[in-house]
Amino acid sequence: MDAAFSRRRLIAPDRLRTLMQRSDLRGTLQLSSHLGAIAITGSLLWATWGSFWAVPLFMAHGVLINFLYAGQHELSHGTVFATKGINVLFGRIFGFLLIYPRDFDKIQHWAHHQHTQNWEKDGELIREPYTLQSYLLWFWGLTYWQTRVTRILRFCRGVVIEPYIRPSENALVIREARIHAALYALIAVISLWTGSWAAVMLWLAPMVVMKPVHQLQNTIEHLGLSHKDDILENTRSTRTNALMRWLCWQMPYHTAHHTFPSVPFWQLWQLDAAMRESGAKPHQMGWFEFQIEVIRKLSARSEDEYPYDEVWIVPRGDGRTTRVEAA
Repeated sequence: MDAAFSRRRLIAPDRLRTLMQRSDLRGTLQLSSHLGAIAITGSLLWATWGSFWAVPLFMAHGVLINFLYAGQHELSHGTVFATKGINVLFGRIFGFLLIYPRDFDKIQHWAHHQHTQNWEKDGELIREPYTLQSYLLWFWGLTYWQTRVTRILRFCRGVVIEPYIRPSENALVIREARIHAALYALIAVISLWTGSWAAVMLWLAPMVVMKPVHQLQNTIEHLGLSHKDDILENTRSTRTNALMRWLCWQMPYHTAHHTFPSVPFWQLWQLDAAMRESGAKPHQMGWFEFQIEVIRKLSARSEDEYPYDEVWIVPRGDGRTTRVEAA
């Protein structure tokens, strides 16, 4: 299938132009509700620290912080607000909180959209193929956080090795990393000076511990799909409920997002419906259903032993299989 041709057939141009309109109001509603929820769980966590109630509050607070990346992702696309500067401002704030600098993330994510599932060029796929062990280490956050921290430290030393970062962009990501590192160090110094654990209790510890919940969405979007240049075959949407779609800033409509990334998050449900009406059938699984299949498949063989151009993680009982399994 020709990806560009299929896009033109999926939705009428005038309908697409309508869906691409940005809204400061809709962006404000989403952002303020997410930050408001974090403020509530953070305040309650602080007030109940040391009691039983701190446990569920700690978990909820950590999940809410981690899913700020859904917002950072949309802010990098510039689709949250009609006003460009607001997208940049909150993108930088979220990137700082998540130890994922905004400019680097935007460069990496742009490469991801340009070269989705291309091992050599996709900014989010340039890694060693998963084994069961390496996948679980990433899923539980151990190698995830190691990668985030060591990359910033490497950039601070002026070392940029990512092939998707152009030489002209090196100074940008190096300067950004050094600013982040300086601010993190300042927070550490102030915390030690004042004897305060607030940064750990209300930010770092919940974020690090609850990362696996966010990984449920991170890992489902492309893993186990074809590496061909076909959005309908290399991207997966997620079956979930309205609350989780709010938390994910509507990213469970991931195939729709990849097909037309300029459509704001709050319009993705309409875009998804329009694509389906045109005959498109995006791959779709539930979070836990997907994780069960990933573990089952990687328990049998590593990622690089499955066919490059086929979908090898599918819902159980849909009748499809890969050549490797059938052999």
